[in-house]
Amino acid sequence: MSARVGPTARTALVAVAAVTVLAALLTGCRGPAGAPAGDARSAPGRAAGHGAPFLAVGACSSFGTVSSTEVPCAGERAAARVVARHDGAVTGGPPCPPTTDFVLRISAQRPAHDPGDEDGEDGEDGDGAIPQGYACMRNLEPPHPGDPGAGGGPRTIPGDCLYDSGRGQVRETACDGSGRRAPRYRITEATTSRRACPASTVLYVQLAGDRPVGCARRAR
Repeated sequence: MSARVGPTARTALVAVAAVTVLAALLTGCRGPAGAPAGDARSAPGRAAGHGAPFLAVGACSSFGTVSSTEVPCAGERAAARVVARHDGAVTGGPPCPPTTDFVLRISAQRPAHDPGDEDGEDGEDGDGAIPQGYACMRNLEPPHPGDPGAGGGPRTIPGDCLYDSGRGQVRETACDGSGRRAPRYRITEATTSRRACPASTVLYVQLAGDRPVGCARRAR
């Protein structure tokens, strides 16, 4: 996550970013802007036709080094819960809730046609197909990198901290100093325009949602 610094005010164009699966989730590192945390695939032999879409809101997933699968929330493999689910690509799609910990990209899947099943009731799209989409995930237990100031997650929100990464750019880091870089700025609030930011603002951060301007001041 990077930003440019303007000539009259430090202007951060901070884009959506995401942690990578497992390792980055635990360390608070972040991936390229707009990158999903990983892939989610339906488990082999997953029963279809039970009415619930794959990774619907409230469902749970496991963690995997390559891909995650849907698992029962009460099971020992459950690691995170779906807090929002959208069809389509992550880029340009609706933003995840502010405290989302990571994002799972759901690849489109279409099973082989079964001539013996013609009732149209055997899958997420009525034919067993799973459309392309993404799921916004929240860990069942800490850590929660998407929390304000935690230094991770796919959203930049009020309470998050930033540091200068060089060449007029900034990146997010943990506000408590536990990250690899010490915080230099902290986003205090989100507004609809720069004019609405308080006088103490030294950095403007581009956010997702209906309040796209983050007002940041020097971290203390």
